[in-house]
Amino acid sequence: MEKTVGAFEAKTHFSSLLERAERGEEITITRRGKAVAKIVPMKKQASPAETRKALAQLRAEGKKLGIKKFDWSEWKAYRDEGRR
Repeated sequence: MEKTVGAFEAKTHFSSLLERAERGEEITITRRGKAVAKIVPMKKQASPAETRKALAQLRAEGKKLGIKKFDWSEWKAYRDEGRR
């Protein structure tokens, strides 16, 4: 559910608006009836274990597809090829 509040009300009740955002609510802040900002809940960040698992899955897919290890010198050569 999204709520709209004026800038003065947002300033006055900022702490309670932050609490509502923590609970998942989106709040649009207006100035003279025009939307100028939005307070939204933060997206959940992946834990280090979830990140490692995702990287392992990407590496496994790369091996299946035959993608070789990233080589900076090869990419720099591609980049520089058009500069000569």
